[in-house]
Amino acid sequence: MTLTVRKRAPWILAQQRYFEQFQPRTPDRRYLPGETHLYLGRQHRLKVVKGESGSVKLLRGVFMIQSTQPDSPAVTKTLLSNWYAEKARMKFLERIDVCLKGFPPQAKARPAGLTVRSMPKKWGAMSKRGRLSLNMRLIQAPLDAIDYVITHELCHLRILDHSPRYFRLLSSVMPDWERRKERLERLLA
Repeated sequence: MTLTVRKRAPWILAQQRYFEQFQPRTPDRRYLPGETHLYLGRQHRLKVVKGESGSVKLLRGVFMIQSTQPDSPAVTKTLLSNWYAEKARMKFLERIDVCLKGFPPQAKARPAGLTVRSMPKKWGAMSKRGRLSLNMRLIQAPLDAIDYVITHELCHLRILDHSPRYFRLLSSVMPDWERRKERLERLLA
């Protein structure tokens, strides 16, 4: 071990411990009855029953899934994914309006459009043309975490980069953004 590494060993170990908390803790979903899935930060059990067509309803903490193929995890996954996509679009549009209320009039700007899609490495993105993209998995997060991502991206309508000026705007609109971000990362890691 070099002298530099030895000197920095305590810092390196502290950093490793810090980043370990963000390692994925949720096992891969198998889409089997009894398994739990998140929606708006809460766990809900899957109940899969035979039906004449495919449908998903959320009733008292249970995802009631009717399926023509109740023994097929792939079909269950597709049905639940489609349900998430539909709910995500509606909920995200609602939350954009809520988040815009926190901006001062001179900083308010509505996105040119909304895209909800799978984003393996990001929660959201704002294009240079003002189109907001949000990760569909975000619908699994609590509302305060969803609001953080939306507000983060809305700030990019004013300031494209992550400069100190950008973070001043974000902090003025959402003073507790760091706590919300950390909660999101811990819950959906």
